Amino acid sequence: MEVQETRVQTDRVLTIPNILSMARLVGVPLFLWLILQKHDGWALLVLALSGVSDYLDGKLARRWNQISSLGRLLDPAADRLYILSTLFGLTWREILPLWMTAALIAREAMLLVMVWILRRHGYPPPQVNFLGKAATFNLMYAFPLLLLSDGEGWLPSLAAIFGWAFAGWGTTLYWWAGILYVVQVRRLVKADATAD
Repeated sequence: MEVQETRVQTDRVLTIPNILSMARLVGVPLFLWLILQKHDGWALLVLALSGVSDYLDGKLARRWNQISSLGRLLDPAADRLYILSTLFGLTWREILPLWMTAALIAREAMLLVMVWILRRHGYPPPQVNFLGKAATFNLMYAFPLLLLSDGEGWLPSLAAIFGWAFAGWGTTLYWWAGILYVVQVRRLVKADATAD
């Protein structure tokens, strides 16, 4: 977790990166509905478009000097909502085991507590670090592959092998990043206590 903030370069709301992030957020309920209705091809398309826009919004924000406070909130919010909606949909369809869903949701709950503690001490929410991005990257590969694995034949079998590999790495990295957040929040709170 980096408590140092990336410098906000604009207060504008309607920037291209923010519009891309907003579009990703709008896609979340559509994506969940498509998964639950077993329109897997369309769900994968929405997820792929979300991945492209996730890459573009950060890249364009840096290139065009349009890093904004809103963008710093929208981007991780969209990532988390896609992960949670995918978890719900895949668990509902019994593609993902309940224990993995519980492990990922428990990590999210832990992070919410850390954000609350940071706010109480006057710190901003944690910025996404490389490890957290790597975890999200792995999970974003795992979920479509696991969705593809819901079937019979060589393609679903291959998708299952790679999907579970990415899911294992993603879950491990997700928790590792979460534990690092806890350690760093603890250090900040301890430093505040000794400064008083």
